[in-house]
Amino acid sequence: MRLINVSEYKYETMVLAKPVYDSKKRILIAAGKSINPKVLDRVKQMGISYLFVEDEISKGIDIDDMLDMPKWTDCIQVIKEYFEQVRDEEEANILPVQRVADQLIEEVKKRPTLVTIPSGAIDQELQPYAHAVNVTILSLLTAKKMSYNNIQMKELALGSILHDIGKMITDEYSSHPEEGFNHLRSNRQISLMSAHIAYQHHETIDGKGAPRQLTDVLEVAQIAGVANNYENHISKEQLLPHQAMEAVMATSDVTYSFHVIQAFSQAVPTYPPGTKVKIASKEDGIVTRVQQHLQRPVVRVLSKGRDIDLADHPTLMIEPM
Repeated sequence: MRLINVSEYKYETMVLAKPVYDSKKRILIAAGKSINPKVLDRVKQMGISYLFVEDEISKGIDIDDMLDMPKWTDCIQVIKEYFEQVRDEEEANILPVQRVADQLIEEVKKRPTLVTIPSGAIDQELQPYAHAVNVTILSLLTAKKMSYNNIQMKELALGSILHDIGKMITDEYSSHPEEGFNHLRSNRQISLMSAHIAYQHHETIDGKGAPRQLTDVLEVAQIAGVANNYENHISKEQLLPHQAMEAVMATSDVTYSFHVIQAFSQAVPTYPPGTKVKIASKEDGIVTRVQQHLQRPVVRVLSKGRDIDLADHPTLMIEPM
């Protein structure tokens, strides 16, 4: 299995490895099916930009360190319902969202890493809520690398899930951090630290962020900000993971603190399973799994059909294809 941009799909040689869901969380196309050109056009119209497929080069690759699709879509649905309650000025029930936060913390804690499913892999109506899930996963991975305790993880998770809640209150983009902060701090079940993540997730340490041009930005807000930027690079700009990581690394000690960027880069794999790469010997390969050394994955050499664990070959370099 591997992740591809929808524009790369080839009807003759690829089948779906994971289903395609519509905006109601119903399976539109089941795993194991091919997508004919007419249906592929519909998929594109839904705003879906990524597909999980299996083809000859990706046979036998299982992305174990990934939230399974049903669990991912369940989290998305809970967040969607809360956001819509806030938008419609109904009494918003935070308890299901807190359970999602706990669930994501547990998923991150029990794995060496957790590969996110790009929000572009689901119907565009659900993508803002998929983005919230992914930002939370990326934030928690970083926090785990920084040895955050349970209380800190919970505050970070809830703030990351709800970092864009202000968009449900105002149409003014520049106002959404403050509106989100005011909404969250009014709820006694949400800590002030979580509320400040919503307030500061667009702030940067160079004082060029928004809305207050802070230079003393909370560490948790920096973590969420980096995760937010990375996920946007992947899902909105459709950058490859290594390109998104390069963009994040370029912000070190400029817009975000060095230690935050360092933790993020050590916690999030640059080359997730299914990524096509070129080995230093100029042979084509594909990442089959990520182990303890996240940036030194196991790569299948396509011409030889054998796997090489780059952790055992420290001088062997890889580059994207």
